[in-house]
Amino acid sequence: MSTPVSIVTGFLGSGKTTLIGRVLRTPGFGRTAVIVNEFGEIGLDHDLIAKSDETLLALTTGCLCCAVRGDLVETLLDLRLRRESGEIEFDRVLIETSGLADPAPILHALMTDPGLTESYRIDSVVTVVDAVHGATTLDRHTEARRQAALADRLVLSKTDLTGDPADLRDRLAAMNPGADFLLASGVDPDALFSPADAAPRALRMTQVPDQPPASPFAKGRHTAGIETFVLQRDTPVPALALTLLLQALTEHCGGRLLRVKGLVEIAEMPGRPAVIHGVQHVFSAPEFLPTWPSDDGTTRIVFIAQGVPPHFPARLLAAIEAEVRDEMETV
Repeated sequence: MSTPVSIVTGFLGSGKTTLIGRVLRTPGFGRTAVIVNEFGEIGLDHDLIAKSDETLLALTTGCLCCAVRGDLVETLLDLRLRRESGEIEFDRVLIETSGLADPAPILHALMTDPGLTESYRIDSVVTVVDAVHGATTLDRHTEARRQAALADRLVLSKTDLTGDPADLRDRLAAMNPGADFLLASGVDPDALFSPADAAPRALRMTQVPDQPPASPFAKGRHTAGIETFVLQRDTPVPALALTLLLQALTEHCGGRLLRVKGLVEIAEMPGRPAVIHGVQHVFSAPEFLPTWPSDDGTTRIVFIAQGVPPHFPARLLAAIEAEVRDEMETV
């Protein structure tokens, strides 16, 4: 019997990982294989949800998480072989795409590759849309419009901050009349990932403009100027310096910061890294983990930005940190 596959997509910072983490803690989803693809050379989502080995992540929920290190087809076939050999067990697959991914190539592969069609079937395409930034994101980024247009289910996140945005709903409904609407808060995973009607999805795939890249997770045609870079360092960061850095980034970069996420070693709290998340002008209050989730205890802040010089955050932090340390010494 074929294994159901659901694709979870959505633009940068929309809340895909948060949604998947909630689903995996739900009874009945304990035998799930999660495939994660990230935009950038250094990924952090794994460290935020799991302990890692060489190629497979054993999540705290008992599920499996596999990083895409090559072709998606090869990754799925490898998972199938490892299950057949008795090495792993899973009943369903969730594919979390990069925030800049076009889901069409993944759908094409699952629908046409002979090695996959005999083992896997598409259940649903779930697109998470940020209720705070969704309208602006749709205006600016073709990728976000494609993600919304190909969805079987559109999940509105962050409605606790804005309420249920009627204008955004209307716009999405006009783009994708056949999609179901759900709210991320309190969503029922069984309703989220139950089989969807493939006919409307296939029709939408023919109607979405532009041809997709030839292979899943190939380097796509992203919006001009979007790049990823990492601020990485071995020395701890004073808590005040981190606060001032986030404030300065918001003030000077604002909407050009599509996504910021990181693990930061705080000088005043050794061994308890701060988790930071930011989307454009908005940064969440840092959360502190009880320990580092992997052996890598270095500070890593990943930036996905448009028109921000890669050296700017590191130089900004160095200047802020020097000023903070000078102030501390004079007190």
